[in-house]
Amino acid sequence: MTENHRPARRGRGALANPDNRYSAHRREAVDDGWWSEEPEPLRTQIAVDTSRSIISRNQSPDIPFDRSINPYRGCEHGCIYCYARPTHAWLGLSPGLDFESRLFYKPEAALQLERELAKPGYRPATIVLGANTDPYQPIERELRITRALLEVLRDCHHPVAVTTKSALVLRDLDLLAEMSAQGLAAVQISLTTLDGALARHLEPRAASPKRRLETIAALASAGIPTGVLVSPLIPGLTDQDLERVLEASAQAGVSRAGCLLIRLPLEIKDLFTDWLRAHFPERAEKVLSLIRQCRSGKLNDAHFGTRFVGTGPIAGLLQQRFDLVAGRFGLLRRDAGWELDSTRFRAPGPGAVQLSLFGQDPGR
Repeated sequence: MTENHRPARRGRGALANPDNRYSAHRREAVDDGWWSEEPEPLRTQIAVDTSRSIISRNQSPDIPFDRSINPYRGCEHGCIYCYARPTHAWLGLSPGLDFESRLFYKPEAALQLERELAKPGYRPATIVLGANTDPYQPIERELRITRALLEVLRDCHHPVAVTTKSALVLRDLDLLAEMSAQGLAAVQISLTTLDGALARHLEPRAASPKRRLETIAALASAGIPTGVLVSPLIPGLTDQDLERVLEASAQAGVSRAGCLLIRLPLEIKDLFTDWLRAHFPERAEKVLSLIRQCRSGKLNDAHFGTRFVGTGPIAGLLQQRFDLVAGRFGLLRRDAGWELDSTRFRAPGPGAVQLSLFGQDPGR
């Protein structure tokens, strides 16, 4: 039995722990007769991330924000499709099981954020929490790093948009409601499918689809601008739920919706292919074929402008379906980002007040 065809571990997404692309050596698993069909549970390990900065910048022309914060490296949700998996290779770890079980946290994240916001040249714009890994993954319940970051942003009147698939975001409803009342906060819930059984395979430690809809309703009821991100859209696997996800989200109270086609960069191609053949062998080749038809014959396309939406008739039809239903429920928003207020920003520190770029009083 090869490593790529081991049975799935309960509560984990990846089937194996393949070498990362930077490894100097390669490992190959062999069947020595001691194999067990029930692998032992894989315990989550956490360690300190010693990064010296907290705000990440990007200049990608197809991303509607230029800065983000990721309190954690790796993500215990274990979503098999996660485009952040290859980043674990930078740490000398595997994008497979390592990514979802060997996690890193930033204990001084709030202090680092205060320092960066206090720099004289800093200019405020919406910070996205959760652009890479989920800020409300299970370890946040105890570590509370995301909440500490929100407290800094609240105190500085700095706009923030949160992306998550966790109901844990409701723990911070007090902060988010206070900020949203001033035009400073919005939340986007990622919802891939309404099929609970499929979601357990795709996103083994994330909140159930039902719980995510309840989370949307609670956020919207609290007056927090809330959106749904139907992502990733996997043709032949999750696209059958596209219309139902949008309708259920609209009924729950979202005010906008987005949709992203599945991306399979670097190591994710093999991880996803192995997962698909293990869990859905009868549909695997069809799904892979449909993805290739959306990616110019490949499983991934890294080009700006097409990497999120794909090309060709299949991708075009998926976009038409999304536009039709999202438009019907008034969820289509062509503006680049949330309409959050950057003019109220006050730099942290005793007596440190930074006027807005428009010359208005930030304390108004």
